[in-house]
Amino acid sequence: MSDVAADTIAAIATAAGAGGVGIVRLSGPDALRIGERICGRALKPRYAHHVRFVDDHGETIDDGIALSFPGPHSFTGEDIVELQAHGSPIVLQQLVARACALGARHARPGEFSERAFFNDRLDLAQAEAIADLIAAADTRAARAARRALEGVFSQRVNALSARLLALRVHVEAAIDFADESLDTLGGSEVRAKLAQAQTQLTQLLAEAERGRKLRDGLHTVIVGPPNAGKSSLLNVLAGSDRAIVTDVAGTTRDTLHETIRLDGLELHLVDTAGLREGGDAIEREGMRRARLELERADLALAVLVASDVEAGHSAIADVIASVPRVLWIHNKADLLTDVPPDSSAVVHVSAVTGAGIATLHQRLRALAIGDAGESSEGEFSARARHVEALQRASAHADAADDELEHERLELAAEELRLAHDALGEITGRVTADDMLGHIFSTFCIGK
Repeated sequence: MSDVAADTIAAIATAAGAGGVGIVRLSGPDALRIGERICGRALKPRYAHHVRFVDDHGETIDDGIALSFPGPHSFTGEDIVELQAHGSPIVLQQLVARACALGARHARPGEFSERAFFNDRLDLAQAEAIADLIAAADTRAARAARRALEGVFSQRVNALSARLLALRVHVEAAIDFADESLDTLGGSEVRAKLAQAQTQLTQLLAEAERGRKLRDGLHTVIVGPPNAGKSSLLNVLAGSDRAIVTDVAGTTRDTLHETIRLDGLELHLVDTAGLREGGDAIEREGMRRARLELERADLALAVLVASDVEAGHSAIADVIASVPRVLWIHNKADLLTDVPPDSSAVVHVSAVTGAGIATLHQRLRALAIGDAGESSEGEFSARARHVEALQRASAHADAADDELEHERLELAAEELRLAHDALGEITGRVTADDMLGHIFSTFCIGK
C-alpha cells in the first residue's frame, strides 16, 4: 500500500449522468496543492469556499464549492479535497482532467474506501457496508447496511475474537504443565468460556445469514414434475408472462431467472425443467441444470398438481432433501371439489384463477424474513464470505472443544487459532491481498 499511498487520486464521486450538483473528490499527499491550484486560492480546513474552478489558462471551468479535509481526520485518513460543481458530466470530466494534469491520477474502483481500510479508518466489513448502503434497494436494507457501517457487526466479531484469543493463551500456557491435568489448570473454566463462545458464534452466524439474505435475496428454485404449473406460477409471482406456458409436458427446457420483491424483501426465482424419468437429450440437460440450481438454493417451491399429490411428491422428494427450506405448493386447486386447509408447509393455489396467491405471498414473506420476525432492530447487512468465515470459525471452535475433552492441548490451541483467524478475515485483520483486490474492485469509482 505504501507505493499506492504516495499517489494522489481523483474521481467523480456522484452518480453517472446530469444532475443539479456533481462532486469531484481528490485524496492523497498532493490533494490540497492540486485543489488550491484549481480553485486559485488557499482552502481553509473544513470550510466551504465559493470559488471559480479554472483551467491551466486561467479560464473558468465552472463555479462552485470547495472543501478540504486534512488527514488523518478524513474519510480516507489522507488529505481530501472535494469540488462541488454543477452536475454536468462534461464539467466534472474537465475537473478530473485538470486534477490529473496537476499530478493526480484516476482512482481505481473502490480505491477511496480501500485507502480508508489501509489507514485504519474502517475495517473490511465496514468498507463493504458502504457498497451495500449504496446498493440498498429498500429502507430495511439501507438501515441494515448503515448498522454494519457503524460497526455493529464488527464489534461483535471483535469481541468473539478477543474471547477466543484469551482461551488460546490459557490453553497454550497449560501446555507447559503437561504433567498436570487440565482440570487443575482451570480446565472447567476454559470449557465453560468456550461453550459461551460457541453459543455466541451460533447466534452471530444466524444473524449474519439473515443479513446475507437481506442483502442478496433468497435464491428460490421452483421445482416439480412436468405440467404441475411451475411456469404459470412464475408468471403470476412476476406479474408478467416471463415463461412460455403450454399443455405439453416438458415445455420448459432451461432455467429461467426472475427477481421479485415482496414488501421490500428480494427473492431470486428460478423456474426449472420438470423432473421425471426419461425425456429427450435437451430435456435431460434441463433437468441436470435444475438439480444444480437446487444445490445452492435457500428455498425450494415444490409445485405439485393438487389432484395428484402423492405421485408428484415421490418424484421430487429425494431431489429437494438437501434444500434448507421447502414450501409445498399444491397448484390447480380450482380443479378440486373440496380444497383441503393450508398448513405451515403446504399452500393450495390456482395459478389460473389466482386463488391462494395472497396466502402464498404471505408465506413467502415470512420465509424471507425468517426467524427475525417483523422487527429489524439490530439487523445488519452481511455477505456470503462473512457467513462462510463464521461457519469455519464455529467448526474450529467445536473441534477445539473436542480436543479439550480429550486433553489434547496442542491440537486444541491450533483449532482456537484457526477459529480466531477465520473471524479475522471478516474485519480484514487476517486477509489475503488477492481477496482485498476482488472486494474493492466491485465498488463504484468514486468510493
